[in-house]
Amino acid sequence: MLRYLKRLEDKDVALNRSMIPLGSCTMKLNATAEMIPVTLPGFSDLHPFAPADQTTGFKTLIDRLSQWLQAVTGFAGVSLQPNAGSQGEYSGLLAIRAYQEANGQAHRDVCLIPSSAHGTNPASAASAGLRVVVVTCDHDGNIDLADLVAKADQHADRLACLMITYPSTHGVFEEQVMEICRIIHARGGQVYMDGANMNAQVGLTSPARIGADVCHLNLHKTFCIPHGGGGPGVGPIAVAAHLLPHLPNHPLRDDAGPATGYGPVAAAPFGSALILPISYAYIRMMGADGLMRASEVAILNANYVAARLRPHYPVLYTGVHGMVAHECIIDCRGFMAEAGVKVDDIAKRLQDFGFHAPTMSFPVAGTLMIEPTESESQAELDRFCDAMITIRHEIADIAAGRLDRADNPLKNAPHTAREVTADVWTHAYSRQLAAFPLPWVAAAKYWPPVKRVDDIYGDRNLVCTCAPLEAYARAAG
Repeated sequence: MLRYLKRLEDKDVALNRSMIPLGSCTMKLNATAEMIPVTLPGFSDLHPFAPADQTTGFKTLIDRLSQWLQAVTGFAGVSLQPNAGSQGEYSGLLAIRAYQEANGQAHRDVCLIPSSAHGTNPASAASAGLRVVVVTCDHDGNIDLADLVAKADQHADRLACLMITYPSTHGVFEEQVMEICRIIHARGGQVYMDGANMNAQVGLTSPARIGADVCHLNLHKTFCIPHGGGGPGVGPIAVAAHLLPHLPNHPLRDDAGPATGYGPVAAAPFGSALILPISYAYIRMMGADGLMRASEVAILNANYVAARLRPHYPVLYTGVHGMVAHECIIDCRGFMAEAGVKVDDIAKRLQDFGFHAPTMSFPVAGTLMIEPTESESQAELDRFCDAMITIRHEIADIAAGRLDRADNPLKNAPHTAREVTADVWTHAYSRQLAAFPLPWVAAAKYWPPVKRVDDIYGDRNLVCTCAPLEAYARAAG
């Protein structure tokens, strides 16, 4: 079994092999010391509905963690019940709706959402019974203030809230974020801040400071619970004092939320409680100064990557001083006309260097969104940047005719061990270029287990794999 699991692991690119620069996903390294408490029987053997007098230790951890998250956000209270960031969005919007209903404003049902928002934002708003009105962004990726004011005025009588991500999904700090919050509040609305990018905020500013009323946090991003593999996640919400009576609660635990709350959003009173010790350990070991330092280094690393890549790739959005926040978007759309290279080709070619690709085509089609996080050393950032720069040189070689437009390392990437070591090599470029494009790649070569697949073929060509109706008829007979 161990050998089988090891073979599966060797096929994967994980953080124990190289950085995973997924923009807007904060793929941090996770310390073993943070993970060990999950295996302790005092945590792992508890049933979610165990009586309160049998869970005093766990409740102490939950209360302390909640207090720390209140300090991080500047808000008055926290609910750890939501099981994911998307569920946190839904829970926060329900709190806003419950507050407005309690104040005779139940008719407020319009949610303003910038065009740059995460896709979960409009989905959560619709799930909460809100009507989505999209606000446009300017050429720098910021919310268009004129359009925001126009939409807020148009829907002032029914304005429930604005959903905003700070820093923005475009990887920059919204310069006018406090004015944006003022505009919404002046028209009777609330401000929901999407906390997906809190990795650039912790210790430096806070949702409360910018003027938001509620935010969710991704403990599986910012606070070091491993992210990916299908979960579980934790997406707690933090709220200002006026929303405290409207947090979720639970019928089986009086201490899981206020009696005036709107009910549960997850089956368990404290959501995915078993993995909370990971974030508890992370915050406890980092301390206030360490958390702020993490934000500073995350921003520094993103700007280092942007600076190194800028001579080779256009950086799509920056702030007024030419800086990004904790992630940057590089524009790859021009390479199709130049060399017939798509952003998909760049993503696949990175596998030959041993890297997982950055977030592709979000929030802008044809781009790569890179978030290095504070976890990575300069040496690892340089390895990634060297790989990206080498790929850019290969694109230039295709454009200049030094590499064939159809038969080149980008179009054929990734290159598997079976292909590179086969008796017959049919490509116009060398095996060396295919498998070992830079000297350091050979020192710890990652071999992609399979060639490229048609990513969207299955989505566009649905095939039913269930048995035909005749089979059910025969079984019934």
